[in-house]
Amino acid sequence: MCGIVGYVGRRDCAPILLDGLRKLEYRGYDSAGIAIVRDGDIQVRRSSGKLANLEAAIRAAPVSGALGIGHTRWATHGRPSEENAHPHRAGDVVVVHNGIIENYLDLRNELRAGGRTFSSETDTEVLSHLIDRERGRTDCLLDAVRAALARVHGSYAIAVVNLHEPGRIVVAKNSSPLIVGIGDGEMLVASDIPALLGFTRDVFAVEDGEFGEVTESGYRAFSIATGKAVERKPFRVDLTPAMAEKGGYKHFMLKEIHEQPRAVIDTMRGRVAVERGDVVFDAEGPGPEVLAGVARVHLAACGTSWHAALVGRHLVTRLAGVPVEVHLASEFDAGVALTGPGDLFVSISQSGETLDTVRTQKEAKAAGLPTVAICNVVASTISRDAHHVVFTHAGPEISVASTKAFTTQIVALYLLALAIGRARGLLAPEVVRGHVTDLLTAPGLIEDALRLSGDIRKIAKKYMGFRHTLFLGRGLLHPVALEGALKLKEISYIHAEGYSAGEMKHGPIALIDEDFPTVVLVPRGPWHAKTIGNLEEVKARNGRLIALATAGDEDVAGRADDVIRLPECPPFLLPLVATVPLQLLAYHMADLKGTDVDQPRNLAKSVTVE
Repeated sequence: MCGIVGYVGRRDCAPILLDGLRKLEYRGYDSAGIAIVRDGDIQVRRSSGKLANLEAAIRAAPVSGALGIGHTRWATHGRPSEENAHPHRAGDVVVVHNGIIENYLDLRNELRAGGRTFSSETDTEVLSHLIDRERGRTDCLLDAVRAALARVHGSYAIAVVNLHEPGRIVVAKNSSPLIVGIGDGEMLVASDIPALLGFTRDVFAVEDGEFGEVTESGYRAFSIATGKAVERKPFRVDLTPAMAEKGGYKHFMLKEIHEQPRAVIDTMRGRVAVERGDVVFDAEGPGPEVLAGVARVHLAACGTSWHAALVGRHLVTRLAGVPVEVHLASEFDAGVALTGPGDLFVSISQSGETLDTVRTQKEAKAAGLPTVAICNVVASTISRDAHHVVFTHAGPEISVASTKAFTTQIVALYLLALAIGRARGLLAPEVVRGHVTDLLTAPGLIEDALRLSGDIRKIAKKYMGFRHTLFLGRGLLHPVALEGALKLKEISYIHAEGYSAGEMKHGPIALIDEDFPTVVLVPRGPWHAKTIGNLEEVKARNGRLIALATAGDEDVAGRADDVIRLPECPPFLLPLVATVPLQLLAYHMADLKGTDVDQPRNLAKSVTVE
């Protein structure tokens, strides 16, 4: 949610800031702006709407300088508009901010009573006034920022510049992501790694409760609580700019759908020992000594990652022989979860910055539970805070609608289930070997599913005019039905609901008619026979039916209006294979309707506010 960039060095920074914002636009695209300090002046350019509007404003009124900050916004406080766009200036201080200042109304009233005037509806403008007020009491911007933050309750990642200190950017973080990129005589500040690609791969992670100053020669970090210096070591990010480009695809989402065979391979790479019949995580992951004592597993996540956790519940329960609790991180209540000895807490997040998931993991860790983070982004908050981490290595996921994150999270959970089962002595090596052998066929099966794209586009064209869609699945495929419905509503704006097929008669069947199509996941497997009954129920009510069925299954083909023919695959791989056609169906529906596939309205890639 919201993207921050900042630059200090010797080059003209306007193009650098715009390039960084372009790479972060998936985090928010309601408005954008930059502020550049030069020759005793701060020049601010802002616009509502997407980044192209800001670029046009800068072409009309050019701005240049070697120190600046920028922001692309996902609106929380205040409607999307130019006056609510960041950066926000008060006196000689300019601020960009990601997060929510919970006590901003009290602070605003206090500042107004002291003679301050506000020009926006945002909570961020309060920060700029607080810092400017403190700046009047001290010659040091660092001290002013710390004093201002002492008054603030909430989440924030901020970058601050001041007219009288043109060689530095002051940054601070609490529950919102922020990193600092290291260049040669220049430094870059950003919310996320894609903004740094092409600039550097060496970065500092700004930690919660930390503030610091960024100059062209480096980064100095301090504790907000004590003011004392904190030692921070840089690390290297193993990504390249090419990994974040579209690569010839029309949209990032389509590219990322097609990257799933490679992403699944990278999630497994180095972790499967076929001959030994074992799963081995690297040094950052949980070892057998941790997993052997697991008596219960908690999976916590939001959105698409929560759907992956629902698949993971089946996998871990069946393969590791331990009960599993799945928690919506936004609803997590330690009193309801009743965590205890022998529990393992697993947090799942593509970005590793989802605020509810971060908070839930902290609570579990504080309760003394061993924690494992499953995420994609190196140096993200949950990966740094967890005792152990399993990176999915999916590569940058730029489209707001998550695709390869879902499938790679399922693979990571499959591996974790096998590792727990093996460590507890429940799974013999030959059993694990069989599952690993199956997993190694998954990339090829996903490739087969991707080849259905042309047929799926024809089906999408046929159904794109309908306003509602029902998705049904059973067992391991119930979460896939939920995910298919989520993808369709996210990017095509067609109302869609996912249900367990067995629950159809408990309400959703009332909606079925010729104007309410149903997508049913009915491949060969444990739930095939019962789900065929749901096809009959839909047809008996003149409902239009799209079936995902195993190729050659004529029982299904004879009942459905349209059939997406899936390759034959092992039961535990069905969620991976069946997900891909639903992603493609949502993509083609949205593309044919002309919606903004990669940046759907009202959504942001990473929800870092409550």
